[in-house]
Amino acid sequence: MSKAINKIIVYENQNFSGLSAEFSSDVPDLRSSHFNDCISSLKVIGQPWVLFEHGNFHGNLYEFEEGEYPTIPMNDGATSMKLITDDLEDPKITIYSEDNYGGKSIVCTKEQNLIYGSFNDVASSHMVQKGAWILYEHSPDTKEGKRLLARAGEKIPQYIHVGFSDMASYVRPLLPGRPIVTYKVLWDQMTKGHETASMIDQVIGVNHSDREQSFSTEHMKEYEGSVSYELKCSNTTTVRAGTQFDVKFVSVELSLETSFTFEKGKTESTTTRESVSINLPAVIPPHTKLYVNVMRKTSKMTVPVQLTIERGGKKKTECATLVCDKGNVIYTEFKSEKL
Repeated sequence: MSKAINKIIVYENQNFSGLSAEFSSDVPDLRSSHFNDCISSLKVIGQPWVLFEHGNFHGNLYEFEEGEYPTIPMNDGATSMKLITDDLEDPKITIYSEDNYGGKSIVCTKEQNLIYGSFNDVASSHMVQKGAWILYEHSPDTKEGKRLLARAGEKIPQYIHVGFSDMASYVRPLLPGRPIVTYKVLWDQMTKGHETASMIDQVIGVNHSDREQSFSTEHMKEYEGSVSYELKCSNTTTVRAGTQFDVKFVSVELSLETSFTFEKGKTESTTTRESVSINLPAVIPPHTKLYVNVMRKTSKMTVPVQLTIERGGKKKTECATLVCDKGNVIYTEFKSEKL
């Protein structure tokens, strides 16, 4: 299994041009890497990074989650960088209106605009139970105002010591990087549903003569068969919308094979189509009406799939289900009547 990589690639100029450097751990002073006050664009792979105005992670800061940033707010202004290694699943922070965790409190488990409630510009201390958070003087959409990084296990009893007392107007958790998802299809645990057969075409030939007659000018007809595949995650899945990974399902025994890029919430299924040729009878016996019924056999199979989700250096295993609707078995049935 591939190991998730957390790194940041920084560039001297905008649009990922000029000199570049790559880092995979905290950088307390970019001067030691000859990249101080010159970052103008960057790419983040994996967990978020926070860039600071001064060395040793001091001064104003900006957060960058996984993605590409052709321009950044603190152009030519970063002196240190911190990799966020916290477990960012199920974030939780408690913010207090008074110093030393006193007064009123509010518990946040997701992004919140404090302006819309009664906690705007009153926060004086906090405790982070889970995840990593950014508290904003204004909002994430503006580069103006101060920002405060809050991480699990870190307690700040008095915001006055960090110059953030009665300033918080917005709070949001940092999002983890895209996961690496691998899978194992448990074919030996497959369950098969009922098979059904339905007529998709009928060809009729009539011979009133005393001799055999040709049934049709066509000796073969083609029909389309298909197999649909759907990968269903559980209701409690940690695979978020937009998560992508390539899948390939192959079973020689069941004559199944497909591959596609799964994207949660968008592309969770695929259908393969194939041409199936059916041979028609060459002749019709004398005084006979011959029916050729073209039949399609359909069946449903469900197969457990074990998903392994690796994010932020941690792995989780969960169950999914592969559902196959097989409709590529096409055959003929014959029926004759004497005239």
